[in-house]
Amino acid sequence: MRDVAIIGVGMTKWGELWEKPLRDIFAETALLAIEDAGVDHIDSMYVGCMSSGLFVGQEHLASLLTDYLGVKNIPAARVESACASGGLAVRMGFMEVASGMSDIVLVSGIEKMTDVTTDGATFALATAADQEYEVYNGITFPGLYAMMANAHMHKYGTTREQIAMIAVKNHQHGSMNPLAQFPQKITVENVLNSVLIADPLRILDCSPITDGAAAAILVPLEFAKMHSKKPLVKIIGSGHATDTIALHSRDYITELKATELAGQRAFKMAKKKPEDIDLAEVHDCFTIAELCVIEALGFVEKGKSGKATEDGMTALGGKIPVNTSGGLKSKGHPVGATGVAQVVEIVKQLRGEADKRQVKNAKVGLTQNMGGSGGSTLVHIMEVV
Repeated sequence: MRDVAIIGVGMTKWGELWEKPLRDIFAETALLAIEDAGVDHIDSMYVGCMSSGLFVGQEHLASLLTDYLGVKNIPAARVESACASGGLAVRMGFMEVASGMSDIVLVSGIEKMTDVTTDGATFALATAADQEYEVYNGITFPGLYAMMANAHMHKYGTTREQIAMIAVKNHQHGSMNPLAQFPQKITVENVLNSVLIADPLRILDCSPITDGAAAAILVPLEFAKMHSKKPLVKIIGSGHATDTIALHSRDYITELKATELAGQRAFKMAKKKPEDIDLAEVHDCFTIAELCVIEALGFVEKGKSGKATEDGMTALGGKIPVNTSGGLKSKGHPVGATGVAQVVEIVKQLRGEADKRQVKNAKVGLTQNMGGSGGSTLVHIMEVV
């Protein structure tokens, strides 16, 4: 298996991009990644997208997007794993380069979510839950994560204020990211006084509806050494796991087994431990999700994530900064693009290109991207070499 490096990344500002069709949003970021990589062609392409059919009425993205990018006839595929679609695209690109099937692979994630009503977006997102046992009975993702939050508070004594601190921290980080959808700083009081969505979660606990894309160019490490003048970022670990799609089928709804297993597999491949990670981008679709994720990855003991957040462990300047990009909460969450955007942030950090939010001496970074209420998870570990 060949070593794989990321030599180019691209992302534009996320938000409500009503004036741009899906194909334009994709092409802009893909061209930025190609330019950043300094390559003159690509051999193949993977696109992570959860539900372009429901959001914009367009399927068959592999043909559409290769044609629009001007690279028709290359092998290309759209991959889907709900909100983990982008992370799965990264893994597929990694496997293609590592196997020797292709030398230059474009990995992208895309979602255009604002062309439908809020009800339409809620319907599309709900397809990532169990239709017969959850959705049919009226549950939505805010409701599922609200149950996780209530259970965590009851089991571990996590406070409502500690959960709100996730949003405050990530907006603080996002205020330094010019590409973030909502770069405004907020306070704990803002969170606690915002509109109630599903008790105890309020609107400032929830990631927004977003249009956006992100892209990366993956190549063999030896190719990168010969062609790239920038610091080289190598993918040293890739983990993938699934769990029951329905929350009620799990042993403990405060624990994310797929994230735990994907993390263990990525750590084993990378020959690293949680304490070796300098920063992480994780899936904070709701504030409670970040608390559960950092426990599942082994950054803190189970039940201790609220206190760790309160103590500043995961803020810039802390032991392990989490979501320096602003996370899904501030940066935005175009569901199919999130996993690739996490990689973009880690690459920028490891190259020393993150400007005001730069983590000092960052050498090893991790991304965690999950679908639904944790039914699928991808974890990638990267190191500057």
